Amino acid sequence: MSDTSAPPPKTPQDQSRWERRIETALWNSRFLVMLAVVPSLLGSLMLFIVGTMDILKVVADVMRYYVLGSAQNIHDTLVPDIIIAVDIYLIAIVLLIFGLGVYRLFVSRIDQAEVRYPRHPFNVASLDQLKDKIARVVILAVIIEFFRAVVDIRFATPLDAIYLALSVLALAAALYLMSLGHKGE
Repeated sequence: MSDTSAPPPKTPQDQSRWERRIETALWNSRFLVMLAVVPSLLGSLMLFIVGTMDILKVVADVMRYYVLGSAQNIHDTLVPDIIIAVDIYLIAIVLLIFGLGVYRLFVSRIDQAEVRYPRHPFNVASLDQLKDKIARVVILAVIIEFFRAVVDIRFATPLDAIYLALSVLALAAALYLMSLGHKGE
C-alpha cells in the first residue's frame, strides 16, 4: 500500500532561486483581488450615502407637509421612496459582504471580526459560503423590489388580484424553503 499524500513543501533553502521568486510572485498575486475589494467597499459607501440622503429627503418632505403645511401631497410617494432607499441599502450590504468576504478568503483574516464576532456575516470560510450569504441578501432585495412594484398596482380585473396572491404565496414558499436550508445558523 503506497502513501498517496503530497510531499511536504520545500523549505526556502531547498528551492532554487528562480523557484522561490516564481512562487513568491504567484503567492503575492492574491493581492489582485484588492482590485475587486476596494471598489466594492467604495461602491458600498456611496450607496449607503445615497440611501441615507434619500431617507433624509423623505424626512424633509414629511416635515414640510405636516409642520409647514406644504401643498405637496406626500402620501403617493412616501412608501415607494422609503422602499427604494431600503433596496439601495441592501445592495450596499451585498457589496460590503462581497468586499470583506473576498478579502478574508484571499488576502487575510479579519482578526477583530473573528475574535469578537465569530458568527458575523463577514466571517466566511469558503466561496460557497460567501455566495450563499450574498444570495440571501440579493433575494431579500428582490423581495423588496417586488413589494415596491406591488404598492403601485391597480387591479383591472379579479384575475390580477389572484396573480398577486399567487406571487405572494410563491415568495412566502421561497422564504420558507430558504429558511429550511439555514436552520443550524
